[in-house]
Amino acid sequence: MRDRADFERYVEQRSSRLLRTAYLLCRDWATAEDLTQTALAKAWLAWRRIGDNPDAYVYRILVNTHNSWWRRMWRREVPTGELPESAAPDGERSADDRDVLRVALAGLPPGMRAVLVLRYFEDLSDPEIAAILGCSEVTVRSQASRALAKLRVDPAMDWSRR
Repeated sequence: MRDRADFERYVEQRSSRLLRTAYLLCRDWATAEDLTQTALAKAWLAWRRIGDNPDAYVYRILVNTHNSWWRRMWRREVPTGELPESAAPDGERSADDRDVLRVALAGLPPGMRAVLVLRYFEDLSDPEIAAILGCSEVTVRSQASRALAKLRVDPAMDWSRR
């Protein structure tokens, strides 16, 4: 039987990875913090029923919560107090590359994005991803393949022209 101490230990050990995964899914730190907190609150409610490896359960909560929020999100421009910077010097190229990757990931449907984030950033196997997303391993592989194909034809991702 799991107790409060187990949950606190889990949160202490895994919250930074969960937050990073949430950020990669939603691309906004404030939303990622809300998403992580919501996922952990839902996990707490089911904590006694979760098996010995709670990661799959919690990641599934995280992805499903993100998808439900994404479906409800109103797409609009977000006002900002600062104008974007102009072209960055070569020393900041890696930051530019990360931004290009974030934008490219944002252009993918949420299911494909979730598969890529769980596979390449969380280093999970296809069976683990399938368990988290509630689909077959074949679906995970096809979603990953289609997502990578979309990224390959994205002009912003053409590193040879940089």
